Amino acid sequence: MSRRPFNYVLYTLIWTTIFEVVTCVLRFGAELESTRDTASTIGQLTLGLRVHHSYFGMMLLPMAAVAEARYPRLCQWAIVFGLSLFFSDLFHHFVVLWYFTGHPQFDLVY
Repeated sequence: MSRRPFNYVLYTLIWTTIFEVVTCVLRFGAELESTRDTASTIGQLTLGLRVHHSYFGMMLLPMAAVAEARYPRLCQWAIVFGLSLFFSDLFHHFVVLWYFTGHPQFDLVY
């Protein structure tokens, strides 16, 4: 009995698109801007460092690698979500924001 292989590329593209749509709705639909709207709250908690959602994606990848022997199915999804968060953030800053605002707004600090 053979199982279908897990399609990392397909799931990563789907979830990257979902994350990017949510990000664009918040940015353009709700008119939220990280620098303006979260600097006084989250910025205080992070000591002025700006937290991009790609950071959470990058944290998921080594965690998945460590836990893969024990939780293989969960780790497959952690890899997909980690890559999706990473690619969504890069696409948002270096394609979407650059196109619509003329600047990538990829600041490391508030």
